Amino acid sequence: MQQSIYSIVLASLWLTWLAFWIVCGFQTKTTARRESLGSRLSHGLPLLAAAVLMASRQLPIGWLYGRLLPATTAVPVSGMAMTAVGLAFAIWARLHLGGNWSGTITLKQDHTLVRTGPYRLVRHPIYSGLLLALLGSAIAIGEWRGLLAVALAGLALLRKSSLEEHWLRENFGNDYERYASEVPALIPSIMRWGSRERGQHER
Repeated sequence: MQQSIYSIVLASLWLTWLAFWIVCGFQTKTTARRESLGSRLSHGLPLLAAAVLMASRQLPIGWLYGRLLPATTAVPVSGMAMTAVGLAFAIWARLHLGGNWSGTITLKQDHTLVRTGPYRLVRHPIYSGLLLALLGSAIAIGEWRGLLAVALAGLALLRKSSLEEHWLRENFGNDYERYASEVPALIPSIMRWGSRERGQHER
């Protein structure tokens, strides 16, 4: 019974995020350049496989459903908390990205280099948030399939982010190079953020 409640809460968190994502998808700029179908599949298929692993309990591979973590109350609760924080971080980033956002790798007309909000902490905060949420979900599930899903999603998002950076460097040139030298890609640097804040207060 308790496990069913955890599953419902976890599914509700992801469905709420998905609904927000769909609504925001109608508020984007016109696309000027889009990646090829082959490029989309290279990161889209691993992400789809990760989603299937997280959601399905009927795959014909028994070891995927073996326990990786103990089935105590603290494990799924902490995992759900991580999921909520990760999805909230991704939503925060989506709001700051505004009309520049796209589900695939694109350049928009009047594309701007966003450096506000979470983009001051990491260059790809949506991916950072989603990876944290997936890790939290894997912890909440506590099975090997969750760990495999996180690994697949991580590889897919690393490839997607590297392709995006190539396009952004072409489009923004030295401005993006400077941004990349100042802000880490996926994991915030506490020391760098702290020194930047101190420097601002000293001015």
